[in-house]
Amino acid sequence: MYEPTRFDLASLALLWPAVMAGSASDIAAAVARQLADLAAGPDRCSGPEPEWANAHTITLELKTARLRDFSEGASGQPALVCAPLAVHSAAIADFERGHSLVAALRQAGLSRLFVADWRSATADMRYLGIDNYLADLNVMVDEIGAPVDLIGLCQGGWMALIYAARFPEKVRTLVLAGAPIDIRAAPSALSSLSDSTPSEIFRELVRLGDGLVPGRRLLRFWGPETVSAEAIKSLLQVEPDTDAATLARLEARFRTWYSWAVDLPGAFFLEAVDRLYKRNELAGGEFVALGRRIDLATMRAPVFMLAARDDELVAPQQLFAVQHLVGTPAPNLHKAMAPCRHVGLFMGERVLQEIWPKIVRWIHRQHAAAVATRSAVTAA
Repeated sequence: MYEPTRFDLASLALLWPAVMAGSASDIAAAVARQLADLAAGPDRCSGPEPEWANAHTITLELKTARLRDFSEGASGQPALVCAPLAVHSAAIADFERGHSLVAALRQAGLSRLFVADWRSATADMRYLGIDNYLADLNVMVDEIGAPVDLIGLCQGGWMALIYAARFPEKVRTLVLAGAPIDIRAAPSALSSLSDSTPSEIFRELVRLGDGLVPGRRLLRFWGPETVSAEAIKSLLQVEPDTDAATLARLEARFRTWYSWAVDLPGAFFLEAVDRLYKRNELAGGEFVALGRRIDLATMRAPVFMLAARDDELVAPQQLFAVQHLVGTPAPNLHKAMAPCRHVGLFMGERVLQEIWPKIVRWIHRQHAAAVATRSAVTAA
């Protein structure tokens, strides 16, 4: 059974003097400043961004994102991976040989494949909100050529679901992997942290970052600054007989990817915390995107849901609740549970070899069924 990770909050005993500060705003400012002190160190990442494993081209440059094209030829239905816009680089989708979701999808038959690679925010992006990112996602879909098979990973999953409901004619099938959708369906470490932290503290953290939320600071708040070699082997699902040189290479590459963090626009961060986590607006039918209320019950696109059994960030129930929220016919809904932790959904060798090819076959079956239906209608 899923059990949310328990945070080690011993160091937060230092925060208790803040409750003597007076007003709620004074308390929030004091707590946020002490959190910033606890996370002392450089806010910005030094060094180049993590590398991508497979050859590709960048076909579109936007303020918020790069559109990376991993296609093998110009034929086939287009698929777009909506990578997470969270702490780590979107290179999570193409980490390394044997641990690349991009490679697994191409080998399984998705020959026209693109990835939305969200940029680390700069000072002039501080006021960008969720609508700005959805609008640019729409530009990327139009650049590729709608309709697309949309694959949303983690935080990119709720963005993909919102997009599919907002532009139903542009999404052929929807795959959601490790995505938090209905926050009230079950507790998780991330939702518990959001629930227990006053909104004033999140706003103060944005103010301290001059309108941005530095990824390095979020990383130090969220988890350990370093990951042990054993934990890396477990996350990547490395085979026991893997040679020492390969292990050393994978460990070094993972540490580089893990330590480079993405800065977030303060407006986007606060919207996500408040509207998606604290208010649970998407599952509640109250979320408004690009001028329209998102009613998931009107969505009919086929949906595949992939959850991690031991996910420390997203409770599987938060994702599987989608089947009760959308209007997709039951035969076009499918779900699977992978025996891994969160990152293993996208980097784990066994998950990539065994589960993602099944997802691609499911996508192809949906295509075939849609073609058969259209042919029958035409004949009639």
